[in-house]
Amino acid sequence: MPHRKKDRLSIERRASAPEADPLRLGTGWTKSDLDKPWALIECAGGDSHPCAVHLPELARAVRDGIIEAGGAPAIYHCTDMCDGIAQGTEAMNYSLASREVLAMASELHARTGHFDCVVFISGCDKSVPAHLIAAARLRMPALLMPGGVMQPGPSEMTLDMVGTHYSRLKRRKMTKKEYQFYSEHACPTAGSCAFLGTANTMQILAEALGMALPGSALLPAGYMMQIRMARRTGKSALTLFDKRITADKIITQSAIENAVVVHAAIGGSTNALLHLPAIAHELGLKFSLEMVSEINNRVPHILNVRPSGMHPTSLIWAAGGVPAILRELSRYVHLDALTVTGETVGQNLADLEREGYFQNIPRFLENYSLGTIDIIRPVTDPLSETGGIAVLRGNIAPDGAVMKRSAVVKEMLKFAGRARVFDVAEKALKAIYQKEIKPGDALVIRYQGPRSNGMPELFYITEAISSDKTLNRNVALITDGRFSGGSKGPCIGHVSPEAADRGPIAVIEDGDRILIDVEIGRLDLIGTGEREHTPTQVKRILKKRLEKLPEYKPPERAGLLGLYTGRCAAAHLGAYLR
Repeated sequence: MPHRKKDRLSIERRASAPEADPLRLGTGWTKSDLDKPWALIECAGGDSHPCAVHLPELARAVRDGIIEAGGAPAIYHCTDMCDGIAQGTEAMNYSLASREVLAMASELHARTGHFDCVVFISGCDKSVPAHLIAAARLRMPALLMPGGVMQPGPSEMTLDMVGTHYSRLKRRKMTKKEYQFYSEHACPTAGSCAFLGTANTMQILAEALGMALPGSALLPAGYMMQIRMARRTGKSALTLFDKRITADKIITQSAIENAVVVHAAIGGSTNALLHLPAIAHELGLKFSLEMVSEINNRVPHILNVRPSGMHPTSLIWAAGGVPAILRELSRYVHLDALTVTGETVGQNLADLEREGYFQNIPRFLENYSLGTIDIIRPVTDPLSETGGIAVLRGNIAPDGAVMKRSAVVKEMLKFAGRARVFDVAEKALKAIYQKEIKPGDALVIRYQGPRSNGMPELFYITEAISSDKTLNRNVALITDGRFSGGSKGPCIGHVSPEAADRGPIAVIEDGDRILIDVEIGRLDLIGTGEREHTPTQVKRILKKRLEKLPEYKPPERAGLLGLYTGRCAAAHLGAYLR
């Protein structure tokens, strides 16, 4: 079937740019390709990490699908950094800023190449949200091919356990030989790390938003069915083009709410609460921590995978994947939300039911003597009656803070502790290893927000606490920074306003009394030293301290980090580049 010519950007731009045709022919296109719809394949592939290394193969399959559907494909690359490689070093300061770089690169490629539609290929922490931000910004026919998931290593080893093993090695609870063995085999295949960190969370949310084909998220990397899915994705881009279905018609208010519902039910990474508002911002859609709190208080936690559950995320797809999660959550999601199939969420689920998808795919779980119910719990018998995220507010976090309550032991959901304050994360980590942090301490690490230093993850600090049996049930961590999706324990992040914006966290002092009450969503300073104070007295104390606080002077930074820290929005707004 011939593709529509009306409103085709490639035809319009070629008419005013005569050099475009010979330059495309110079890349190997044929003369007949020039008259087809031009399709950008924006690929995050590269040798940067296992989640990116196999993406060029998927790009070739997408290209085949586009050609089969009568389009002219062009593969462009911009790979992402690896948070794991950057972890624990100053390189991690670039992580959140890198999201903006990938989004801008995608925008650059699409706008300057005169393309009619886009397929994004990505699978990791920043590349997936970057591509979703770009899709929203471009408002073109677009969809995403997720990169899929890695297989676990020996003893179901997943990468999040390396930090735990390293902490055990530092404490001489593990031999160097043992540590080296697990380290060498923690990433046995390509794909995103096999725990529910940010990468897997965002792949799931891409499909929940309707921006990826049903069943495409978290396919095991290297499976031939992933290659076939990539080919289908390429063909679907031309269908979206012909039907004039652009990304802004898919990423609607209903889609955003569906994503928050799914995020609550899976116990997803808190980093998604930086990415979803940034996506919503591109389209002027509503997103707030109040919405997150309301949804998490009524949607149950049903996904039994690490770090909040038992199993590696490589089994999610085998349990039926995102379609099975959406089917279980059908009473909570907008079934009338449009998706990249051209049909609604509800229609997609009905189609899959007719095809036998929900009966056939879970047969892969028989290899592990498991059933769907072992991975995806029914909403009538969930892991928890409430969703994975708690939103906290109080005199320490007037604009909010977030916590993954699904990864917290019950006795730490209400905690009163004495503040141990650090302005440098490395000093806090050293204090933990040197046993200067004691049971009952509330570790406060500040000047880690977007404006301070780019908002790095504090993964090694959370692992140092969670791997120490004397601390993991009686020490809390509070920061204006953020955490890895693999973090466990009472870790409260994204405290807003951040210290660099003169938020109250900037004037918390050693020995202050801090109360965390997850049930009522509070994070408060309640006393100083051994004395407790009334809320009015605390308000007065914080006001006096803030009046004496010197103006924050950011360090001189050139290049990307200087640009980002100088122009980024607050964490609760999505930390996007303004």
